[in-house]
Parts: sequence; structure tokens; C-alpha cells
Amino acid sequence: MMEPTLEFVFEIRASIDPDHHIGRGPQEKLSFTPVSGGSVTGPRLNGTVLAGGGDWAVERFGTAQLEARYLIHADDGAVIDILNRGYFRATPEVFERMERGETVSEDDPGLYFRTAPVFQTDARQHRWLAEHQFVGLARDEDGDVCIRVYLVT
Repeated sequence: MMEPTLEFVFEIRASIDPDHHIGRGPQEKLSFTPVSGGSVTGPRLNGTVLAGGGDWAVERFGTAQLEARYLIHADDGAVIDILNRGYFRATPEVFERMERGETVSEDDPGLYFRTAPVFQTDARQHRWLAEHQFVGLARDEDGDVCIRVYLVT
């Protein structure tokens, strides 16, 4: 049986605004974090993250289920829609470090921040985004959410 491999294609650096607590109940918390801009850089795609959109998170028992939706404006003018679902979990020690503004690497054993981005676009040069599966390894860095995006081959 074939083993999947990962090819790094780009990194998304999304600037975010403070989150808004929405509520839910005693065992879960719903919040919304607006996306206010950012950048996309890498060997297969470069551009900017457009302001608007954001990330809805439902936290249950210390794990947040994430669903972010926003737009990328590629350097060649194409607009790409991204729906990025995933999970965030951090040990109390790692969470405290992140709250102090420290960068915690994606491979820190106390952090699990993974996503599965899905892209839509009608730009021919970027159809590959809408025709493949991707995974993202994420981290908070300098107030931004950074996601290293890999193509599953």
C-alpha cells in the first residue's frame, strides 16, 4: 500500500483581531476571531490574506474545533476562497507561554494545532488547489496565526 507524502506549498500568516465570546453552555464555548489581513508566501503560491472572514471556534473540554473562512488574493490577481477546519489543543504550560506572546513551534509536544484547508477558485493557474487534499501545521507567532500548508501526494 502506498504511503502518503507531504509537499510544502506555502505558509499563510493571518493577522487576527481580538476574539468575540458568543456563548453556548457550561460544557462548551463558542467564539469568533476576525481575520484582518495577512500574507501567503511559498514555492507554489504568493499573495495576501484579505480582511474579512474569520474563525469560529467551539471549545469542549480543552480542545477547540475550528472552522475558518477567508479569501486569498494571489499576486497574479486571482481570488481564492479557503475553508480551513481543524483542532487546537495546548497543555496549560504551552497555553501560558502563548498568552505571554511567546512563539510555540508546531512540533512542540504540548501543542496540537492542525488544519485541513479546502480551496475554491476558477483561476486556471490555481485549479490544483481545488483538486487536491492539504493539511496545515499551525502556530501563533507575533499575534498572527501561521499555517504551513502541505499538499498530500
